[in-house]
Amino acid sequence: MHSVPERKIYTAQLMRAIQLSEQTRHLEFAVQEVDRFDFMPGQFLSLVAPKDGREITRAYSIASAPYDDTHFDLCLNRVGDGFFSNLLCDIKEGETIRFHGPHGMFTLRSPLKDAIFICTGTGVAPFRGFIQWLLADPQRSQGHEFWLVFGTRYETDIFYRDLFEQAAQQYPNFHYVPTLSRPSDSWPGPRGYVQEHVRAILESLPTEKRPELNAYICGLNNMVKANRQLLAEMGFDKKSVIYERYD
Repeated sequence: MHSVPERKIYTAQLMRAIQLSEQTRHLEFAVQEVDRFDFMPGQFLSLVAPKDGREITRAYSIASAPYDDTHFDLCLNRVGDGFFSNLLCDIKEGETIRFHGPHGMFTLRSPLKDAIFICTGTGVAPFRGFIQWLLADPQRSQGHEFWLVFGTRYETDIFYRDLFEQAAQQYPNFHYVPTLSRPSDSWPGPRGYVQEHVRAILESLPTEKRPELNAYICGLNNMVKANRQLLAEMGFDKKSVIYERYD
């Protein structure tokens, strides 16, 4: 019998923490054991920590493209009784976490096609990595159109807004659609659920162009389900719809 190799456990030190909203934190880590930490945009890490005498594991999407060194970013919400979410929301700069990875297949498909990225809340994390990677080298994204449809309830929860707005201004082939389901009267942007805007984008394209798109969806199960259903109705092949659920 072949023995299964043990997963390598890495240590990462928190270099910087940013409060994105009341419940949401952006964390920037550096891996300690390597000179370079490689992953593909969209992959996740499995964090490990002891609790009541046993090891707890929790997966978090990486919220950045690979740096040229050992860094990676995470984006997460504090959940009332969530062991890991509270641990990460309370961690101080200079402290460390343990993890294994990268893991996961929620990555940009090759060959690259025009794509619509659909997410809600912290489901935006892997798309931050996608967009950073695509736009870092114009040759990667040249000749392709990309849409990011990001849904949340309130304007205060539009994570990474500056980054995406600047990217949309700088790159005419990147389109950013933040939509609010509970907007204030003064909100000038799109309203309603993400699938309404996904439908509008697809309807604005020539019918023959739709099968040439890939759709990537990340978020809670009900949102993923609603968008998969919509895309199927609009003629998307199952292989063109790549998704990751958070619950």
